Amino acid sequence: MPRNLHPIAWWLWALGLATAASRTTNPILLMLVLGVLGFVVANRRGEAPWARAFKYYLFLALVVIAIRVVSRSLFGGDTGAGDVHVLFTLPHAPLPSWAAGVQLGGPVTLEGTLSALYAGLQLGCLLCCMGAANTLANPKRALRVLPGALHELGVAVVVTLSVAPQLVESVQRVRRARKLRGGATRGFRALRGIAIPVLEDALERSLRLAAAMDSRGYGRTGSASPRARRATGAFMVVGMCGLCVGAYGLFGGSGLGPLSVPALLGGSALCCLGLAIGSRRVRRSHYRPDPWQAPEWAVVACGAVPAVLFLVSAGFGATGLNPSVYPLTWPSLPIIPVLGVLVAALAGLAAPPPLRPARAVVREGKDDRATPPGGDGSSGAGRPGHRVGASA
Repeated sequence: MPRNLHPIAWWLWALGLATAASRTTNPILLMLVLGVLGFVVANRRGEAPWARAFKYYLFLALVVIAIRVVSRSLFGGDTGAGDVHVLFTLPHAPLPSWAAGVQLGGPVTLEGTLSALYAGLQLGCLLCCMGAANTLANPKRALRVLPGALHELGVAVVVTLSVAPQLVESVQRVRRARKLRGGATRGFRALRGIAIPVLEDALERSLRLAAAMDSRGYGRTGSASPRARRATGAFMVVGMCGLCVGAYGLFGGSGLGPLSVPALLGGSALCCLGLAIGSRRVRRSHYRPDPWQAPEWAVVACGAVPAVLFLVSAGFGATGLNPSVYPLTWPSLPIIPVLGVLVAALAGLAAPPPLRPARAVVREGKDDRATPPGGDGSSGAGRPGHRVGASA
């Protein structure tokens, strides 16, 4: 049955694909990840304003790739890289001695351009993973499931996310009103006539929001002792340090070795403990909480499969994920990572279709919603025994 999937499930699915994309610079695998993102978004996005934003993330990814390639061309530095293929040569500008190691201009090589293209494609793929999560998951519903310790932060983010849609709605409403009154809707004169009503509407919305928050007891705190607050802060600080160390060792390829996974797990446990203790300070109720059922587990599993396969690297070598540029080699196509990414595409089938607004069904010029219970759509005027103006 159509229903909105839990927003955290979409975020965990997108983070799984982002983890897989962060472990490879293979352009074939990255393009496959982008294809999976586009397939799932096209099949399971709703009709909300943010559900049409994935194309803008794709455009942003193209901009990131272009910036990366242009920057590498301007600040190349491939002259001492050995046997390289020079595409063209830019004018070289000498730099002062304090900028040693930076080269402005010079030869632009095929190897350097491909290296920048692979790195930019990887970064653009990460941006599209986050964009897919924002497109599929309602941001307000995602912030509603935050722990109680992050209640104030969630409310602030919700208010921030609501500003832009409200301003756009206000501008459209004022423009329609001016058009009905015969006023100009374009140009500088129209801008002056639209800005003041929009600002007034924004002020009224702010006052109504403040009154609503005050009536709902925003800012109230529970009975938490100073000792509990200090323990919460200590757990969060130590846990975040453990998360940073573990993530750096796991994704950065540093020499931390076996300490990465214990640091990551320990930091996560301490952060969860700190959030659990800090949540006691805030008392809040939930109206219609989002269910977590079998489709949510299926979507999370679809995103976890590629992340685990790319992290473990079982059955394929490192050259399959990161093709060599020096010397230049053609990217290979490892079967196991490809299958892992294709498993993530099953989320577009495992997730239920989103809820869509009901529309009137019009057939043969008649609106079904306007048809009386026992008639064919006519008003009944002129019939024997019918009284004009009688209540239905």
